[in-house]
Amino acid sequence: MEIRPIKNDEDHAAALAEIAKLWDAVEGSEDDDKLDLLATLVSRYEATRWPTVSNMDPIELLQFAIDELGHTQAELAELLGSRPRASEVLNRKRALSIEMIRKIHDAWKLPLELLIKPYALVSIAA
Repeated sequence: MEIRPIKNDEDHAAALAEIAKLWDAVEGSEDDDKLDLLATLVSRYEATRWPTVSNMDPIELLQFAIDELGHTQAELAELLGSRPRASEVLNRKRALSIEMIRKIHDAWKLPLELLIKPYALVSIAA
């Protein structure tokens, strides 16, 4: 495998497969150097693709996916069943259900551990 920047999920998957092959490389060998470089590239890609800021909640993650990862609120609406439902979720008026989390994870490949974190909803005044 030629070492090059990881720019998408396919590149990421290929790099992870190569890392698995090189995992037991002899320390100081050419394969060990390659392993180190690939691990660094994967780490960088993952930090950009799936930010794990400790205070980022699921709604902030969804907003990040819309703002930075090329997804749209219309896509989210399709996943959740309607535009009003997507708007309610993004405006913290409706909690994500387990089914919603599963659909988002499957479609957008966002980490489950970030989507299931607890977060506050906005109380609706009566």
